[in-house]
Amino acid sequence: MGVNRGVPAGIAEAAAAVTVGAVRAVDAAAAVAGREGPPPALPVVVVVGAGPVGLAAAAHLLERGLEPLVLEAGGGVGAAVAQWGQVSLFLPWAYTVDAAAGRLLDRAGWSRPDPDALPSGRDLVARYLEPLAATPELAGRIRTGTRVVAVTRQGVDKTRSIGRDGRPYVVRVLTSDGVTDIAAAAVIDASGTWGRPNPLGVAGLPAAGETEAAPWLAGPLPDVLGRDRQRFAGRRVLVVGMGHSAANTLLALVRLQRQEPATRVTWAIRAASPARLYGGRKADQLPARGALGGGVRAAVQSGAIALLSETTIDSFRPDGDSGLRVGLTSQGRREAVEVDVVVGATGFRPDLDMLREVRLQLDPALEAPAELAPLIDPNVHSCGTVPPHGAALLSHPDEGFYLVGMKSYGRAPTFLLATGYEQVRSIAAALAGDREAADRVELQLPETGACNAKAAPADSEPAESVAGFGFGTGTAHGYAGDLLAVAGSR
Repeated sequence: MGVNRGVPAGIAEAAAAVTVGAVRAVDAAAAVAGREGPPPALPVVVVVGAGPVGLAAAAHLLERGLEPLVLEAGGGVGAAVAQWGQVSLFLPWAYTVDAAAGRLLDRAGWSRPDPDALPSGRDLVARYLEPLAATPELAGRIRTGTRVVAVTRQGVDKTRSIGRDGRPYVVRVLTSDGVTDIAAAAVIDASGTWGRPNPLGVAGLPAAGETEAAPWLAGPLPDVLGRDRQRFAGRRVLVVGMGHSAANTLLALVRLQRQEPATRVTWAIRAASPARLYGGRKADQLPARGALGGGVRAAVQSGAIALLSETTIDSFRPDGDSGLRVGLTSQGRREAVEVDVVVGATGFRPDLDMLREVRLQLDPALEAPAELAPLIDPNVHSCGTVPPHGAALLSHPDEGFYLVGMKSYGRAPTFLLATGYEQVRSIAAALAGDREAADRVELQLPETGACNAKAAPADSEPAESVAGFGFGTGTAHGYAGDLLAVAGSR
């Protein structure tokens, strides 16, 4: 398997091999971070993204005696999380706080939240990420408003092999002051996938007219009951997708419908049955996740949500002054629905353009690290979790470069936050040369209630028969319904 590929003996041990240019760039990196005084004794490890996993990576690097520099494109830490701040997490605070980050916060006098309570996205930012970023250890090592646009190896492009190993990375960033290059001994990309949604059309491509329909598209997690309420109240809404984002939006729309009865909700899914979304209920060790699908099921059965299964979106066309005509194929029949707003909850894909000059080894289907992909492939897995994993499965041919967090899962939909914390703990240990700690597993994840190989029950079966199913993937849980919809659209 080549489990040691890309895992350096230790950044500290390799410091002597870093070129003079890299040492100068470390000084530049300190300036970018807004810190004064001499550059750090050790080379910088650049962390891309100041979300939960990125800040956890910085905390673990500090505990290992390494020097992190966190680069965040948004105006503040957790900028992507803030965009879906109204949504509650499935994981309680006990799983949401990274261990190393928690130790930093404890030293700063942080008051820990109730470990059994469920934080919202807003809670995650205000009560965890912002206090963490303000700790003395991290405050000077985070640069917001700094977008990473490219990563490469110093002095060589992707095609150059001779003399490649051991060269520092060059991280090109864009700020309000222009373009700056920062050298780093290693790079941890925790930039996530938010802002890169999958298109609504079939086969991974936008539907005809999708670009022109942008004014009617609301994004994957709109704040239906808050800032976006006027956009949805009393309107005809189409929700496309069958994951957690779709479920959250559907339930918010049902609540809005009770207050604004003229609101109409249509739900389009590619699968033949929504059974895998309806969830594990009591079989799920995360009760909020188990209850989410049950609420959607009840809304469909009551008629509050009109379900269109085996459906693909074919086209979008503005209809009059305000409406949008959506052409679709549902169960082999071509039809059209007129809507006022469309919520595309069809998942995300990673931004790989910025990594074009890095030698990556990615799975051709999922765009995830090649050795991780078999554990998370939704084509074959009927379980919504993956065993904890770290540096060995996340390494690439260019040593010292790692994809972590949601981005490490590529197009797979089953990432849990606690998994990302375990990833960066292991990677920090590997960069420090502690191979034993890097290979050790220090995380136990809750069961999804989805690890069951029998076929998913039909929508008409009683709720009790669904009790063994969570948010599973794989053909046993209806994933192959996409193929039926595609065949029907020909």
